[in-house]
Amino acid sequence: MDLTSDLKALLNKTDLQLSDEQVSKLVGYVELLHKWNKAYNLTSVRDPSEMLVKHILDSLVNGPHLNGNSFIDVGTGPGLPGIPLAILYPNKHFVLLDSLGKRVTFLKQVVYQLKLENVTPVQSRVEKYIPEVPFDGVLSRAFASLEDMITWCQHLIDDKGRFYALKGLYPADELNSMPAGIELVDSFTLTVPELEGQRHLIELKKIK
Repeated sequence: MDLTSDLKALLNKTDLQLSDEQVSKLVGYVELLHKWNKAYNLTSVRDPSEMLVKHILDSLVNGPHLNGNSFIDVGTGPGLPGIPLAILYPNKHFVLLDSLGKRVTFLKQVVYQLKLENVTPVQSRVEKYIPEVPFDGVLSRAFASLEDMITWCQHLIDDKGRFYALKGLYPADELNSMPAGIELVDSFTLTVPELEGQRHLIELKKIK
């Protein structure tokens, strides 16, 4: 199995431009995830080739729609979408937040081995994490609903920041029942090569 060739072939089906070094780091991340998954059970996806599609590409395609330089990935799990996006954008900073110690231990190992200077893993519950400065964006592909994401993460951004929710199907019902003070900025239909099913990125903001 040649993960490097496979990843390059997948990237060729997108508009994303990555250097050989970035591809190498993404492959290194998949190899670490595969290795640690056996003991830590970090993801239900067991096959590294599947990880390229379901984790790496599924994270990267959101990148062009993110505005700003500082992001927090809430409920990041094994670092998704934060690690792939941090590799894609070495000049942007990503805090990866998770409440489970074993996941954060794994993330610290990834940061160390791949020399990711723009990633800060943090073990905390989201409601207890208070940033020194508001983030430009809150990322999540883990929250059950937009309402939960907004409720738990309001304190992480100000009115200039954005919520970015990674979703499968377009969440029409959730958008209709959002809390007051939040509005839809944009929604993007994303194409992930070789992935079955729909993918959407929902961008929300606070309104005064």
